[in-house]
Formats: sequence, structure tokens, C-alpha cells
Amino acid sequence: MGLGTLAWGMSEITVVAICGSLRDESYTRLALEHALDAARAEGATTDLLDLREWELPVFDADADDAGDALAFRERVRAADSILLGTPMYHGSYSAPLKNAIDYCGFDEFEKKTVGVLGVAGGSFPITALEHLRSVCRALDAWVIPHQAAVPRAAGTFEDGQFVDDSVAARVATLGEEAVRFANIEADPASFESEENVGATD
Repeated sequence: MGLGTLAWGMSEITVVAICGSLRDESYTRLALEHALDAARAEGATTDLLDLREWELPVFDADADDAGDALAFRERVRAADSILLGTPMYHGSYSAPLKNAIDYCGFDEFEKKTVGVLGVAGGSFPITALEHLRSVCRALDAWVIPHQAAVPRAAGTFEDGQFVDDSVAARVATLGEEAVRFANIEADPASFESEENVGATD
């Protein structure tokens, strides 16, 4: 497997982050911004897709171009790496993030490097991160082995900044690796992707 082209000084990398929280005071958004700061420090161009700002109705396969879907897909498709950030709701990731991903497909995710970040009010949001990994495998994305978990989020931030250096480093590493592995050679197609052909009727 090869490293991303930026590591070889060949071209600029674009990292897009999708925030799966709609809260105004979102810890997920703060964490993604921290990861994008780290990606910019590695020389990447970054783009935060805040789902509060996009009109994406509940996905309907008969109206998959509804609202801002076309423009949203274009922004995701332009990325070399994608960061998916979510709060943990009932042991999984958020409905707004699932809805946004449903508007995308292989054109946006196949052979892309994806990093996952989960935020929890309680303990580590491991199941939410694992569920995101399953979805990304179904889309033939290459998911970064490192993942960023932010547990007990209310006590992890103060005035919009991390107060726990170890968590801050974990999140920054995700941003850095999104750049370093941006154009890694993808593994062969997954079993999940072969089954993910969509409904035919």
C-alpha cells in the first residue's frame, strides 16, 4: 500500500468532514474542527459540512436529488479523505449522519480514505464507530485503523477547547492520518460492497 501523495510532495489533499450533530453547541463539531486543524497543519485543504446548513430531507430513493443533495454529493466527491463525526445515540450513530450518507454512494466513497470520530456523554462510543465502519466497508471505502473516541464529552471541553491532552491528541491523529493516507491503495472490493447493490423494485 502506498502513502497519500502529499507525503510524497506531489499534490494537495482535500479532507472533508461531515458533522452528524445538529446541536448548536455540538461537541462533535468541536472535535471535527480540531481534527481539521491537524489536517491543515499537514498541508491539506479542509471543508466542514455542517448538516444544520444543508437541506437534506429524509432520504427517498425515488427522490434522491431532493433539496441540496446534488451540491452535497459534489462536496463529498471532491474529497480525497472523509471524516465522519457523530454523537452516540442509543448505541449507534446519528440519524442526520445516516441520512446524509444515504444521499451518497460509491461515487463519493469508493476507494476513499475515511476516518471515524464518535462523541459520547458517557463511556466510549465504540458501537457507534463500529457501525460507521460497517457502512464504509459496504461502500468500498478504506477506513483508517485509528479512530477517535471522545467519552464524557461535557467534561472534555472548556470554552470550546479540549482540556484532556490525550483526547486532543487522539483526535488530532485522526486528522493527520486522513492526510497521510489520503490516496492509499484500496484493498480489493469487500464482500459487503458486492451485496450493496440497492433495491431493484
